[in-house]
Parts: sequence; structure tokens; C-alpha cells
Amino acid sequence: MRILLPVTLVAALLAGTAAQAAEVKIGFVTTLTTGAAVIGKDQQNAVNLAVEHMGGKMGDLDVNVIFGDDGFKPETGKQATDKLVKQDDVTFVAGYIWSHVLLASRKSALDSGKFLISANAGPSPIAGKLCHENFFSTSWQNDQTPMAMGEVLNQQGVKSLYIMAPNYAAGKNMVAGVEHTFKGEIKGKDFTKWGKGAQLDFSAELAKAKASGAEGIFVFYPGKAGGAFIKQYQQAGLKDIMPLYTVFTVDGISLPKLQAANFEGVLGSKTTQHWDPSLDNAQNKRFVADFKAKHGSYPTFYASQAYDSMFLIKSAVEAVDGDLTDMDGMRAAMKKANYDSVRGKYTYGNNHMPIQNFYLREVVKDDDGNWTTNVVKTVYEAHQDPYAKDCPLE
Repeated sequence: MRILLPVTLVAALLAGTAAQAAEVKIGFVTTLTTGAAVIGKDQQNAVNLAVEHMGGKMGDLDVNVIFGDDGFKPETGKQATDKLVKQDDVTFVAGYIWSHVLLASRKSALDSGKFLISANAGPSPIAGKLCHENFFSTSWQNDQTPMAMGEVLNQQGVKSLYIMAPNYAAGKNMVAGVEHTFKGEIKGKDFTKWGKGAQLDFSAELAKAKASGAEGIFVFYPGKAGGAFIKQYQQAGLKDIMPLYTVFTVDGISLPKLQAANFEGVLGSKTTQHWDPSLDNAQNKRFVADFKAKHGSYPTFYASQAYDSMFLIKSAVEAVDGDLTDMDGMRAAMKKANYDSVRGKYTYGNNHMPIQNFYLREVVKDDDGNWTTNVVKTVYEAHQDPYAKDCPLE
């Protein structure tokens, strides 16, 4: 016996099926206004390049990326996340430069049954007790990069250090990371104002650092603050007195500006990172070459992680043949990290933070005279963050 459905119901069912199969919606929260927008736009450029490299498709599904602006504020980031999950009904929410924004937004995404993918921020609570089966990172846990720098300082025989960082969650994690591994003496430490009205004049702190007699200075200042710090460091004449060691401060955003200003004090400075433009794998070469061709500069690590986040999502969507209701299948696929990452092959820990290599990098001139970084050596191989033990996930 044939059961005849009303024409309107058939049309609605077909429309629902078509809509479900037509596209994968991805929300990407980043900073697109304020002085920090230079970082967010770098990520946005990388996301758009990734989609272009995919031909606009993940399997048979069209890719629809909806960008949300966090305005460099936790409350604004949460509002952007709420819109993406409730109004736009995305399946994946990615992005998040800032740890305090990610911490404010996590429940909005995860409690709504969405996947949450950090393309930068890695606050310790999310790696530990607040870990979640639907959270993944394509970057690092905040402490790891400065932990690698602490190990470098030990290897180089540095006996004392002055530390500076902004006063927010990531800044505190960065300081905790270097203190976790550095065996020498901390001669002094300054946490400076961040967020609205962030401090950009570091003359008083640099004078204190110089007077401390420390052998080196370690700083974490992302974005605009990083460029301001390095200029003032050079102007203070500290290069030959107190070598500079940084994390997330010297990058493809700051280096062209520093070069234009002829602040040669940054040349030869050391930084640690899980990625570098010079890494020798096919995906990274394509990414760096095409990014430079489009935008006239090297991509930053922010861009590399945003680019990877799109390919991690692609691996999940294609593993379930575009069935976006198969959360278990997509989660299992992402846990395998089975995609071509610009950093090379890595794995995931139980907390879904990458287990990966970390490198010592040096600021150099490339063959065309442009300032960039090159890998000096591998500091850690397959390094896991120290908070994974606190995560109850298997």
C-alpha cells in the first residue's frame, strides 16, 4: 500500500534534506575591530585562503564561514558566539585569539552541542579540569611555548632573567610556563595593563629591567604591544646588555614594521614556536607562498593555526561523508589529527591539545632582504602540556 503525503509536507522534507546536505556552517570568532584587528585580519585572510585551497568544498558540502568580531572584549566575544550558535546554527565554532575571550565563550558553544576549536588561545583550565570532548585546539596550551624558551635559556647558560607580560590569563600562563622550566634566578617581574587602555609605554619597566642586572629579558606581548615594546627596547640600548627572548611577540605582523623603522635590535633575537614559515613540508610551502603572493608578507603563527583549523574541520566533515549529525564520527576523526598540517604531523592528547614539536627560531633576513624567522633547532619533540593529567577525558 502506498502512503501519500501532502505535497507541502513532501516539499518541506525535501527542502530540509537539501539544506542539510548543502553546506557546512563554520563560525569564526576573532578580533576585527580595535587596534588588535591586525591579528584578526591575519587569521581571516588565512581562513579565506584555506577555503580557496579547498575549492570552497568539504567533501560534497559548500563551506560557509561566518565571521564574528570579539572587539577584544570577553563579553563581546560571548555575544558573537551566542549569535553564531543560536541564530546562525553553525556546527563548528573556531577562532579565539584571546584566552579571556575563549573562557567567556566556551559554555555558549559547548552547552549548545557545537564543536569548539581554538585557533590560538590555550588557557590552562580548558586543558585541564574544564576540558571537553567537543573542544579541540590547532595551536598549543599557553604554557608550552614559554616552557620551551625556559629550556633554551638553560641550554644557553643564562643564569638570571627579567620577565614582562600583560596582566591577563594568557600573560600569566606565559610567565608560569617559563618559570616552570627556567632554572636560573628571576631578577624581577612586571605584569602590565591589558585590554581597554592597554599599556604601550614600557620605559619604566625597561629601566627596572636594566637596573636589575639580569642577563636576559623574557617578554610576551602580542600584536600592537609587541611592536611598541621592541621599539622601546632598541631605543633603550639594551640589545648588547640584555638579550631579548620572546614568545608570540616577533612575527609576520611586527617584523615588516620593525624593518621599515630600521629597528635592527630585533635581528638575531630568539623566540620559540611550534611552527615557522621555513618548515619543510608541502602544505606549509603552499600556504606560505600563496599567503605572501596575496598579502605581500609572511603569514604569522596566528594565520597558520587558523588555516589548520579549517583543514581539521574538513577532515571531520569528510570522515562522515557530510553527515553533520554524526558528532561521534566527526569527533573521532578530529582526534586522529589526520590532515596535512602546516606544522607537520602531530597527535592529540586526552584533552585534545596538540602533542607536537617546539622549535628555537631566530630573526634573520631572507634572500630578498626581508626580515623573517628560521628554525635553529628542535627544543622539544612530541611535547604534551602539563595540564593533561587534570583532564578527566580518556
